[in-house]
Amino acid sequence: MSGMGTAKKIQTTTDVLSILTTQHEEVDQLFEKIETGKGDRSALFLELADKLAAHASVEEKIFYPAVMGKQTDEQLHEAVEEHLQVKRLIADMIALDVESDEFKAKLSVLKEDVSHHAHKEEEDKLFPIVRRNLSEDELAALGNEVLATFEKLLPTHPHKMVPSETKKAAPLPPSA
Repeated sequence: MSGMGTAKKIQTTTDVLSILTTQHEEVDQLFEKIETGKGDRSALFLELADKLAAHASVEEKIFYPAVMGKQTDEQLHEAVEEHLQVKRLIADMIALDVESDEFKAKLSVLKEDVSHHAHKEEEDKLFPIVRRNLSEDELAALGNEVLATFEKLLPTHPHKMVPSETKKAAPLPPSA
């Protein structure tokens, strides 16, 4: 019976690390759908591009500034550079035919870049540091802000802003 309480907690959590991890998993599933050709590849790519753009935006504007510190400074600067690389790929891909070899090649590179960034850099390295340094209440407050902003951004088709965000990495506040 105790498992039932756990399931409910997972569904209602606003822990920012859980929210960001769930978003990473949703993106992984979209890559899978695009690669296997299940559904409208063009529509799926725009959904992927919107989710990646909104996710990068909430990380750059809310999450990264909130967790910037001596222990995370180097990782966060690397993270915004990885975001820049992803944005440049998305900007290139928006202009391509989703059935072209060039699109498929860029999709493969995008998937590798996103997977490395999300799973190796954030989930394996950054998130454990953040979990040690923030209280449950701080993680929940950040999660609420991230989720609310993400939900507001998504219907605006944030992929449309990506081409204008490819000059340089997003700015970060100085570490404390």
